[in-house]
Amino acid sequence: MLIVAIAWMYVVILMAFTQETILAGVLTVLGYGLLPLSVVLYLMATPARRRVAERRRAQANAQAEADAQTKAGAQTKGNAQTESNAEAQAQAAAETTAPAPSHHRS
Repeated sequence: MLIVAIAWMYVVILMAFTQETILAGVLTVLGYGLLPLSVVLYLMATPARRRVAERRRAQANAQAEADAQTKAGAQTKGNAQTESNAEAQAQAAAETTAPAPSHHRS
């Protein structure tokens, strides 16, 4: 499509050179070249813009899902650490209250 746009602008510029005044040439380039060509190129690029937007949306959703899984994993890990800390504290408390074994021989 780009080659068609380049060829069209070439034709429009040649048309502009044949105008009697510079103002008519500029208006020819704008009216027959830049304005219609910009609309056509914008419309032709719409599918590509949609694909890019969809890809960005998918990446954002994947990132949000990964963040949620990471957060859930961190909470689960935090709960496991809390449970292991509680067990260690309970064991330490039991050791301090239990009588010390005596190593005396009778």
